[in-house]
Amino acid sequence: MRVPLSWLGESVALDAAVTPEQVHADLVRVGFEEESVRRFDVSGPVVVGEVLSAEPEPQSNGKTINWCQVRVAPEGESAADGGPDVRGIVCGAHNFGAGDRVVVTLPGAVLPGEFTIAARKTYGHVSDGMIASARELSLGDDHEGIIVLSRLGLDASNGAVVGADALALLGLDESAVEINVTPDRGYAFSVRGVAREYGHATGAPFTDPASTVSIAPASGFPVTLDDSAPIRGRSGGTGFVARVVRGIDATRPTPPWMASRLQLAGVRSLSLPVDISNYVMLELGQPLHAYDLAKLEGGITVRRARPGERLQTLDEQDRELHPEDLVIADDARAIGLAGVMGGESTKTDDTTTDVLVEAATFDPVSIARTSRRHKLPSEASKRFERGVDPQVAAAAAQRMVDLLVALGGGVADGLGATIDAGWEPQAVRLRGASVNGLLGTDYTAEEIRGALEMIGCTVALGAAGDPDLLFVTPPSWRSDLVRGADLIEEIARIVGYDRIPSVLPVAPAGRGLTRAQRFRRRAANTVTAAGFDEVQNYPFVSRAQLDAFGTGPADAPAAGAAPVAALALANPLDGESPFMRRSLLPGLVGAVQRNASRGLTDLALVEFGSVFVPMSNAAELGTEVVPPLGERPADAVLAQLDRSIPEQPLRVGGVLTGDAESKQAGLSARAYDWADALDAARVVAGAVAADLVVRAGSHRAFHPGRTAELYVRADPGAELELVGIAGELLPDLVADHHLHGRAAAFELDLGRLIAVALHSPETAPLSTYPAATQDLTLVVDGDVAAGDLLEVVRSGSGSLLEDVRIVDDYRGGGVAEGQKALTFALRFRADDRTLRAEEASEAKLAGVAAAEAAFGAKLRE
Repeated sequence: MRVPLSWLGESVALDAAVTPEQVHADLVRVGFEEESVRRFDVSGPVVVGEVLSAEPEPQSNGKTINWCQVRVAPEGESAADGGPDVRGIVCGAHNFGAGDRVVVTLPGAVLPGEFTIAARKTYGHVSDGMIASARELSLGDDHEGIIVLSRLGLDASNGAVVGADALALLGLDESAVEINVTPDRGYAFSVRGVAREYGHATGAPFTDPASTVSIAPASGFPVTLDDSAPIRGRSGGTGFVARVVRGIDATRPTPPWMASRLQLAGVRSLSLPVDISNYVMLELGQPLHAYDLAKLEGGITVRRARPGERLQTLDEQDRELHPEDLVIADDARAIGLAGVMGGESTKTDDTTTDVLVEAATFDPVSIARTSRRHKLPSEASKRFERGVDPQVAAAAAQRMVDLLVALGGGVADGLGATIDAGWEPQAVRLRGASVNGLLGTDYTAEEIRGALEMIGCTVALGAAGDPDLLFVTPPSWRSDLVRGADLIEEIARIVGYDRIPSVLPVAPAGRGLTRAQRFRRRAANTVTAAGFDEVQNYPFVSRAQLDAFGTGPADAPAAGAAPVAALALANPLDGESPFMRRSLLPGLVGAVQRNASRGLTDLALVEFGSVFVPMSNAAELGTEVVPPLGERPADAVLAQLDRSIPEQPLRVGGVLTGDAESKQAGLSARAYDWADALDAARVVAGAVAADLVVRAGSHRAFHPGRTAELYVRADPGAELELVGIAGELLPDLVADHHLHGRAAAFELDLGRLIAVALHSPETAPLSTYPAATQDLTLVVDGDVAAGDLLEVVRSGSGSLLEDVRIVDDYRGGGVAEGQKALTFALRFRADDRTLRAEEASEAKLAGVAAAEAAFGAKLRE
């Protein structure tokens, strides 16, 4: 919200020398975050000038210019830039003549866009300055003619004297403070709300601008509320105030004081009726709309849209309406989206003379849904969906009527309508002890009550037997105050956050990270210590990414024939990526691609995150679960929403590309390959105390023959579970992402690994007896997987075997064609004694026997 200081000063007392920075500091004290200070980008000598003569001069290009003599200072005095009091100026506009007072930018002035004014030769004359239009000064979009001050109601009696500072006259020397308004404080989207808060911060007297409006009675205009949707919000139901003004001149220019305030507030000046409605909205926080009364057919009806009904809104978009949309309609058709945007068919224009002013109150939830459904945010919907004061509509409508009469030359008509929103104050129970209990403060009862009354609440004491109990009734403009915690937040804000002590709480005994959380953190610390950089990617993917990378570890190439099932978002941030990811690899490869495009070619990236599995009960739940408007959903609806939440398993994935070891003197470079991805997967599994079993496998995104499937056993006798994949990505996939060389990757179901680890003891007992080591070389057929043989040797060697690993794979002389010799290093240990060599040999030979039975392996001497 941007608030010009002079406008703020009309509702709250400001020191004459106050600066925007001081106002920002005061508003920060009551919880508003400062954004910036806004000023007009105009500087230098800009003065009021009087046109002495304007001689038209046709040019060879068909254009006619005016060679003007303009007085820019009182006769005989120097101008603001030190030059003569009369200047020759070339002007291409024709909406002025001799005797008119205009705005003159003298040499040295700087206009928006860093356009510097200087004396320059043009059309055969030296133009010593420029006569300015509204657009050149950022006061509006009009560039067809220059500003004629008399048409803005400015003359010598109110400051438009020759040589006067035009910046001050037009409000171009104004400044505005911009603050960030949180969603729960919609009342601060108005000068009225910000001024009230400034008064809270400084103690300066506040005058409610709505209270200064004298509301005239009006009746007779037919308005019907036909809305059956349940509304139980704290703002009451739908309210509607209508007023009629006749005989306005819609072509009159907006006064410069209003145009400059609107511009500083971030609103373009469009036309007088529209500018007045925007001005009152910014002033009081109540959105308004002006209808051309001559274009209405009959009265006004507020209703829900009919099936198939359409509306062309003011942005000239033809929209198909939804049955939940609340619309404003006349007797013939819908003429506006209630609380969001008016319709094109009844808008005011230069021919408008009679205006119907609307100031209404609508259900915030309904307006928010309509705005999002049509992707049509507006200044009105931004306020309605946060809650508009239901008691200010009549004052806002009257304020707009008064301005249309004063500035547009209209006459207020007695025709109108008032339908009350039905707001009733609702008290909130608050115990004084809970305030200090929640905040850790020592506020007194007087401070608590004073803070609540300062923000407009009515405070009543509880029963005599319970003096700590308060019944607090929030004001109409604070629909966000619905429970005790909301009131406590307000008390802390008003009394001062500096009164809240900074005390580090002591965690109760036995609290801290769970074992699963420690595993998750240990995995991240370990893999990053191994040289990976952790990244976080958006979970949104495209159809092409889904089909290229599949669902994760268990996605084999055969599954690629059909599209990958995935959750689709109803309202995605990016229309090209509407699906929730099934694998971490699309985001990781995209991150590698972005880094590689910026010259970072040696990369090892890792990500920890959730993937989203489509619901198996989607048919039961239906395509959409939408709670009812304005009320707490029933337990059955909440249960249905819970069931609609998809499964979100935790995964860890990594991608490696470029060089693992850079080229150095005496050392060749080594590129990342599938073995590095496999090692990284083992590092992660080791961090959570899980043992991976590696098998040759396949995957739609990985190179055939360079892909390892990773398994784990939940229990010693259980079947292997597939929990991961590692290897080299497909060359075509790498090329499609414009990566150079090869890329290796891995992905693990970290949640399942942690679950397996949680079933095992945190520590295993260490034997104090020495180990016995032996080597074993087996000759097997060349197509026997080394990992399978190792598992057979492990299981066959019995409980004395502590560890086994492959140390050599030999093929050549001494080994038959088509066979290979695999050498294993075995370590045996007993928990209760020192092993004899014969016991270790016996266990080893048991493993050999198991390998011979399974694969026909022969012991090589």
